[in-house]
Amino acid sequence: MSKQYETVIGLEVHIELATKTKIFCGCSTEFGSAPNTHTCPVCTGMPGSLPVLNKQVVEYAMALGLAANCKITQVCKFDRKNYFYPDNPQNYQISQLYLPIARDGYVEIDTQTGKKKVRIHEMHMEEDAGKLVHDEWDDTSLVDYNRSGVPLVEIVSEPDMRSADEVIAYLEKLRMTAQYLGVSDCKLQEGSMRADVNLSVREVGSETFGTRTEMKNLNSFKAIAHAIEGERQRQIELLEEGKEVIQETRRWDDNKEHSYAMRSKEDAQDYRYFPEPDLVPIVISDEWIAKIKARQPELRPEKLERYKKEFDIPEYDAELITESKKVADLFEATVELCGKPKKAANWIMGDTFRLMKEKGMEPEDLKFSPEHLAKLIEMTDAGTISAAVARKVFEQIFTDDVDPEKYVEENGLKTVNDEGAIKDAVEKVLADNPQAVADYKGGKQKAFGALMGQSMRALKGKADPAAVTKMIKEMLEQ
Repeated sequence: MSKQYETVIGLEVHIELATKTKIFCGCSTEFGSAPNTHTCPVCTGMPGSLPVLNKQVVEYAMALGLAANCKITQVCKFDRKNYFYPDNPQNYQISQLYLPIARDGYVEIDTQTGKKKVRIHEMHMEEDAGKLVHDEWDDTSLVDYNRSGVPLVEIVSEPDMRSADEVIAYLEKLRMTAQYLGVSDCKLQEGSMRADVNLSVREVGSETFGTRTEMKNLNSFKAIAHAIEGERQRQIELLEEGKEVIQETRRWDDNKEHSYAMRSKEDAQDYRYFPEPDLVPIVISDEWIAKIKARQPELRPEKLERYKKEFDIPEYDAELITESKKVADLFEATVELCGKPKKAANWIMGDTFRLMKEKGMEPEDLKFSPEHLAKLIEMTDAGTISAAVARKVFEQIFTDDVDPEKYVEENGLKTVNDEGAIKDAVEKVLADNPQAVADYKGGKQKAFGALMGQSMRALKGKADPAAVTKMIKEMLEQ
């Protein structure tokens, strides 16, 4: 009988903090600028330059630690992690090994078998390295130091996850927490959230861990799920063949769906850590922790409960709306202005999500204002525009954030409430369609739909359908 294997997974997640400036200097952290334009002697490791700690980095790291139920280390300090790599200008990285800022926490995830706590071993602050750009055409590698010195929090989990689904649930929970706190945008495609996967397999029932490998270069949830499945299969095949799994760092190639050995796995002693001599220890008082706690915003679980009580919208809607802080903020601001939570939820769940999907957009890409959505809801409710016109106007709000009142006025889209105009249009449609009139009078209900459609077209969709229905019925019964 073939053996049953269990996968054991722990993650190292790097989250780039959304500070305006870098961790130890005043250079901008903005993404996407021309190479080497956000640099100075500190972040390029020039001799004689000295780091100065950005206080906001400490506060963001504390906020994340508290949200993940961690204990804050009240005297913490930085260490030097020594290694040579071209994108690492000082030949060391300022990180935290001995006294990281936060320890012993957990986040709760939903799994197929119910809720599960994934324990967090520690969180530490560190600086990011630069970025190597490989030019295959010239067979050269260039270095961009814009990212060098951008602040990171590294979150190290315990090996508590057992499947790709649990890993994705954990990452989504971390991403959502960071976004709700406002400490990071967590865009995987821009590298502001990166995950390294430590994975081993063991026989079901075994208490001892197998040999783990670490996988890097994972820049989407899809790549992470594929890499986990691929590495799990690779290790099981090795064990089935009686071979050993080697502890090493592997690089995942998402195009080829295959991982390659990069280097044998280093241990802490390989980095020759020692206390960072240029930075003093950070002393975190009880008052400072209390101040950060008091500033913590409402996170998704509390928001979800409040929505169900306060807004009386279905749980499914509340869950989808609160999945993104940007969408939740948009919804709440719209409700604040128009006082119609169910209608605001319908516009977000329906047309907003449909257009986002069509255009391949993320919630962060939404540009329209809650004022304009609230105005559209009020105009539709007041009968100023028909539901069909409202949808067309919303498409303009979605792409260009137009003012619906002005747009409706300028394009002559107001509902036709003039009984005379409706009567004229219906009269003409009935005169032009004697067969449909005869069919309806002969008991064919479908013919009414055809007459209704033609009348609405004649009125350019701007009439109240109820008024048009009433008028057609009255005229057919004459």
